[in-house]
Amino acid sequence: MTVPPSTTELINSLEQYSDVVSWINDILDKSEDDDETSSPAPTELTELDEHITQLLATLDIACEDTSSQLERTIDDVSRGVPRLTYDLHFMKDSALSLQTSLAKVLQTSKEAVPDSTSVALDHLRHLDLVKGRMEATREALREAESWSSLELEVTSLLAERNYAKAAERLSEANRSMVVFYNTPEYEPRRTLMVNLQNQLEASLSSALVAAINSQDVAVCRNYFSIFRHIQRESEFRNYYNASRRASVVALWHDVALDDCESPDIGPSASPPEQFTVFLPRFYATFLSLLNLERVSIPAIFPDPALTLSAFISSTLSSLQPTFSQRISSLSTHHSEAVLHQLISSLRATEEFAASVEKVIEKISYATTPSASDALSPDIPPPSNPRSHVRRRSTRMSISWRPGAHLPSAAPGAPSKPQILDGMEWDQELFQPFLDFQIDYGSLERRLLDQALHKIISSDTSDRIPDADRARLLRERAVDVITVAEESLTRCTAFTHGYGSVGLVQALDNFFQSFIDIWTADVRLETRNSTSQSQISTSDDDLSDMDYSAQDWSDFQLSLHLLSSARAVYERISSFEAKLRSSLVHTATRFRLARNDPASFTIAPSRGESQLLEQSPLNSADLHTLLTSIEADTHSRESSSRHSQLPIAPGSPDPLLIEARRAVFTFANSCQVSLQGTILSPLRRHLTSYASSPLWNAPGDPKSKHTMTANDLQVPSFSLSPSDTVQRVAEGLLNLPRLFEVYADDDALAFSLHTLPHVDPETLKGLSEQMSSEALPQPTHMRRSSLSMTKSTPLDPDAVSSAWLSSLGHTLLEHLTTTILPNIPSLSQAGAAQLASDLEYLSNIVRAINVEFPELDRWKELVELEHDEGKKRLSEVEDIDHVLRIVARLRRWER
Repeated sequence: MTVPPSTTELINSLEQYSDVVSWINDILDKSEDDDETSSPAPTELTELDEHITQLLATLDIACEDTSSQLERTIDDVSRGVPRLTYDLHFMKDSALSLQTSLAKVLQTSKEAVPDSTSVALDHLRHLDLVKGRMEATREALREAESWSSLELEVTSLLAERNYAKAAERLSEANRSMVVFYNTPEYEPRRTLMVNLQNQLEASLSSALVAAINSQDVAVCRNYFSIFRHIQRESEFRNYYNASRRASVVALWHDVALDDCESPDIGPSASPPEQFTVFLPRFYATFLSLLNLERVSIPAIFPDPALTLSAFISSTLSSLQPTFSQRISSLSTHHSEAVLHQLISSLRATEEFAASVEKVIEKISYATTPSASDALSPDIPPPSNPRSHVRRRSTRMSISWRPGAHLPSAAPGAPSKPQILDGMEWDQELFQPFLDFQIDYGSLERRLLDQALHKIISSDTSDRIPDADRARLLRERAVDVITVAEESLTRCTAFTHGYGSVGLVQALDNFFQSFIDIWTADVRLETRNSTSQSQISTSDDDLSDMDYSAQDWSDFQLSLHLLSSARAVYERISSFEAKLRSSLVHTATRFRLARNDPASFTIAPSRGESQLLEQSPLNSADLHTLLTSIEADTHSRESSSRHSQLPIAPGSPDPLLIEARRAVFTFANSCQVSLQGTILSPLRRHLTSYASSPLWNAPGDPKSKHTMTANDLQVPSFSLSPSDTVQRVAEGLLNLPRLFEVYADDDALAFSLHTLPHVDPETLKGLSEQMSSEALPQPTHMRRSSLSMTKSTPLDPDAVSSAWLSSLGHTLLEHLTTTILPNIPSLSQAGAAQLASDLEYLSNIVRAINVEFPELDRWKELVELEHDEGKKRLSEVEDIDHVLRIVARLRRWER
């Protein structure tokens, strides 16, 4: 049996936690581990309850102890506060007494010294002050006296090539310049000093360049000491950098490039090459030079890391043409496809920057004892504060990691970010790419448009048989998705996630353009198809319908295109999941880099990361996108764990909004074409309906209402419907048989919400069916669109009902807006016949669940008596369009 921890131990362990839940879990875990050690049996709920009860009792005791201690502390403080005022008052009185006593002691000490002694002490202080000032004056006069022979001495030393002595003499004279400050002699002497320094520099320049070229480290170190004596350290660095970078600058200038502007270097030059091929070779040469400088620079300069950084920066700024100019020429040459070259160039630059960082990290640990010994202790530090770093002989432990404690043997050893602080070579290296990275969205869109043009360039509608168009759409969708997937890699490679907003917009427009091309090509009603194939089910089951072979071919093509639209939608949705996963990865990297910048970086190079972070790419839109993506992912994962489902229900907000809208627009075009084919026989029947002679037939229809006892009583029909309406009604009643044949075709169930004139109640019923058949959804989830996928199939009868409703509404709208208003006039008998036709047609469409109030409105107004119609016309203030048309046909006047 384990001994429970004491109250003090529990309180001490609680102080080590910031989260009470974690503390409780650890306490219980320790108890379970102790029980498992003593007994192999698994911990039961009863034992866990005992542990919790024991923990609660211990916590109650701890709370009581803490309350008791707090009460005692409060009592002590309450008793001590009143006495504190008295103590402060006592201290104040004691301080005043001490001040009075000190004043009396001082006065007594002064009175104890005789006046003669005080005068003697004042005289001695005055003499000491005079002596000090006279000595300082003597030194200043000596320095001033040396100026009379300065020019002669320095000229002689230069003639003897005793450059070190001449530099030392100039350094001494320069220190005495302060004597002449604010005097008329200051400017002439300063001019003399500058002239002598120039003479010394000119005398050393040729020898210095020769020593640098021959890599004579000892001589270069000696010359560096001389230049520092005469405050010409920057000139020495300029000489050194210009000489050492000459080979690299010449390689950059003399290369012949066929995709960039290159200088005219004569016919003997090597054949031109691609910039992306030359750049790695240039970086390799540059890196080899830096590795040589890693050995030479620490032996010459006291700040090797910053010196090497300055050397890299000066080399990059000396390139002609500049890096930016060549990148711009590269963009002009490759136009839409320049993004590939930019990514290759950036990747090579990042690899070079990573290698340079290693070189700088190595050189930063190097010491230059020989260079330090060569310099005298009185040499002032470099004028540039960034050009000097403190060197330590203690080596950093190899076990040190960022974020860990430094070993005691090297308490001040710098970490890698500290080593790179103050160095801007990497920003100069990546600056030429920044404008193109900012414009990534436009570059990506241009590249995608070029790829889309290549994909569709051979797919002209004049050469594609109708039977292959639906298949070709699926194939081209595969090609488009493949191209789009490559853009995910390009965004990460070129912008490291900062271009995510531009990527989403480019992909959205890319898919939209692809779908819009196919949408514009859906011209089924006006195409003269050469295909004469018929669907196999139409020979027997649907042979009585008034469809031609061309109608069946168009029907089949529209159905297959609608099925392809569904396939394209599913592919885009699948790709959007990949895009979302890529954005989640980017959001995670951004969050880690924001929380721990020392351990996690967004771009491989520190300078590139800073440039991207300070660029317009790091916008509020980017952070809004990444935050919403990450929050939605966490919400779905949490819902999945809570509901114990393998996949969290619901769907997140779509990223490719315009692409989805384009797919639905294309589906709507296919649906309209399919409806046009289905309704074409019925519309042909209605073509001559408006010009029928029935409308102007004479006679009184009331005379026909007399019926015998054996006649069938049909209260809703006053006259027999016309032949045209009977044929239309037969066609409408045959439509359900058509959909029974294609009931299992998933294409009809796709994008039902885009069906023309679809009944909202039907859509509502389909949506409720989806909600009941899908996985359980929380109340906050958004309702899915009626673009069904295979995971949530719809009832074929419900789909057929939606199509029949849409077809009925479409036909009736054509009848009421196009056919009936073109009737020239209506006699009384013609009005009765039209009312009979409309009532018959209304009953027929109700059989296929179509409610069309405007049709009933026409029937109601047409069958009015002449006087009643005129009365209603005069009573109505706002005349609707149906009443206006019927009044014109019946010749009613106000």
